[in-house]
Amino acid sequence: MFKREVKVNFKNYLIWQCLLFAIFLIVFMIYPSIISSDNFKQIDEMMKIFPQEVLAAFNMDISSINNAYGWLKTEGMTFILLITGCYSGILGSQILLKEENDKTIEYLYSLPVKRSNILIQKFTAGAIYVTLLTVMTALFNLLALMIMQKLNIQEYLMLSLSPLLTSYVIYCLCFMFAVFAHRSKRMTGISLAVVMISYVLQIISTIAESADFLKYFSIFTLADTRNIITEQAINPVMVIITIMIALFCLLTALFYYQKKELV
Repeated sequence: MFKREVKVNFKNYLIWQCLLFAIFLIVFMIYPSIISSDNFKQIDEMMKIFPQEVLAAFNMDISSINNAYGWLKTEGMTFILLITGCYSGILGSQILLKEENDKTIEYLYSLPVKRSNILIQKFTAGAIYVTLLTVMTALFNLLALMIMQKLNIQEYLMLSLSPLLTSYVIYCLCFMFAVFAHRSKRMTGISLAVVMISYVLQIISTIAESADFLKYFSIFTLADTRNIITEQAINPVMVIITIMIALFCLLTALFYYQKKELV
């Protein structure tokens, strides 16, 4: 069953992976011409107009966009976090429910396989693709940046792998929610809402000092890219929180999936 899940979900993974490759390939191709022209001077002047809080929301107050790596640390990380988050949410919400939509769940339940084994194998296959999406994107960008310029490898690796913290939590949450649902279309909407609401809360908490508490309700706080840039380290607390949430979601899904009735 595990091999089947890997094979079935490969096409969707490939589409999302190619999307990320295409975005960064285009950026890396056109960025040198942008920063070598007078356009960058105009962009630099425009950046001074924005409030400090807005710049902080995208790490632009602590990282210049005068090169491709600087852009990656600011807007580039936003693209990665959102795209990997959306993919993780959709995958987590669909990997269980698609069997019910395709009317193949009855066949799976008729096999001499425990429900817990079905759930764990599906969960593992999805987690592999969530990991692969981030890791392959990190390798692709690393090769491109090493050709273009010098960069801090240690900082780059921490930044590039930090989206795994948010992706795992989004994947696990949506996977758990799917255990209680029966309609995949509704769960797709819920998974995307989780991603977008979390991102909006993160932005608001950064821009408005009075709303700083909202960051505790945002999954994207776990990536903590700002701390990586300033402290050159991944906050271990965020790693621990990610593991705890992932374990809670998996154990909850295992418990309730045993009792789930077909509709």
